[in-house]
Amino acid sequence: MAEVKKEESDAQPSFGWAFLKRLPLRLPNLQAHLIFWPLMIVGFTLDLASKRAVFEWLEQQPYNSVSVIDGFLRLVKAQNPGAAFGIAAGEHYLLITVSVIAVVIIFTVFLLGRTKGKLMYIALGLFGAGICGNLYDRIFNDGLVRDFIDVYYNRYHWPAFNLADSMLCVGVGLMSISILWFSKRPYG
Repeated sequence: MAEVKKEESDAQPSFGWAFLKRLPLRLPNLQAHLIFWPLMIVGFTLDLASKRAVFEWLEQQPYNSVSVIDGFLRLVKAQNPGAAFGIAAGEHYLLITVSVIAVVIIFTVFLLGRTKGKLMYIALGLFGAGICGNLYDRIFNDGLVRDFIDVYYNRYHWPAFNLADSMLCVGVGLMSISILWFSKRPYG
């Protein structure tokens, strides 16, 4: 009996590594790396250093808080078991998983996403630094994120936050501006 050999052209398309090898790969240029990585590393470092310094300093203060601008801003010791506004409080492993996925997406978008423009590189760097800063706390601080900036008016308080949260917000804002105003093709 003769065996019939199936030709490769009749085979179904493969979506494995061979498929990825056929994709046009354009890595970011040197300028992009010189914007993204320093922002990411310095932002992450500043977040961790500020949390440590403020928490150690507040340990020595009465009531673990200090007024910076009376009636508006103070430094406090707060630990958030959830995400923004306490969402998913106590879901330690879920929040770590979501953060790791977000970091992988940011690196993928930066390295393979064909993003262009200094504003987008800045946004991705800040966004990545913010996620990594809070992820570090979730992993090494029993699932709690250290927050210390308290903005308030009378008895109305905005939830306490930290530098990582600020970098996240600024990063998302800059990313939105970059996509909406400076991109020729905002969705694609």
